[in-house]
Amino acid sequence: MTQDAMIDADTNFGPAGSGKHFCNCRRSDNLDFFLAWLANPLRVASIIPSSNQLARAITKEISGSTGLVLELGPGTGVFTRALLARGVAEQDLILIESGAEFVGRLRDQFPSAQLFQRDACSLRTIQLFGDRKAGAVISGLPLLSMSPRKVAAILRGAFHHLSVDGAFYQFTYGARCPVPRRLLDRLGLRAVRISTTYANLPPASVYRITRRKTLH
Repeated sequence: MTQDAMIDADTNFGPAGSGKHFCNCRRSDNLDFFLAWLANPLRVASIIPSSNQLARAITKEISGSTGLVLELGPGTGVFTRALLARGVAEQDLILIESGAEFVGRLRDQFPSAQLFQRDACSLRTIQLFGDRKAGAVISGLPLLSMSPRKVAAILRGAFHHLSVDGAFYQFTYGARCPVPRRLLDRLGLRAVRISTTYANLPPASVYRITRRKTLH
């Protein structure tokens, strides 16, 4: 079975290479996500979790050779499971989740991953990898509902932990990149749309954001 087929199979994976699988919990994911949206629609931004098709799209450039991966706003773990299916070792994952309603379940599903219950805008103040840098950041955060100042803080923090050639992957339901061009220019970054999936509800695009020059 290919990696994409594994993701589409909607299976929850345990630690990479362990052979351990968890139960199919898509229905529970949907309920948990809907309840979280009711409690805080601006933070959650969608009434259902991202689809397997979007998970496949946002992780398609990542593999076990990427090394450390930082995930922002993992929610119910849809992208996290896709990362494991791509070959990323669970111990190479660091999950940043601010929602208390998701943290306990993430800890149960991914016990070997490092999990921080923190707002992603405080990334720069968190000691994550020691002297090591991440090869990629996967973001499930609703950047369109955030202020430019908060988006800038998240990006500065993420690129502080990224290797020089590392990439930040962000999806959006909008027609354009969720990071305004003016902010990209100010931070010395560039964004390229790498995928659009119409199977997601609503349709979503994925952007790869990388350094154009050294951040200060």
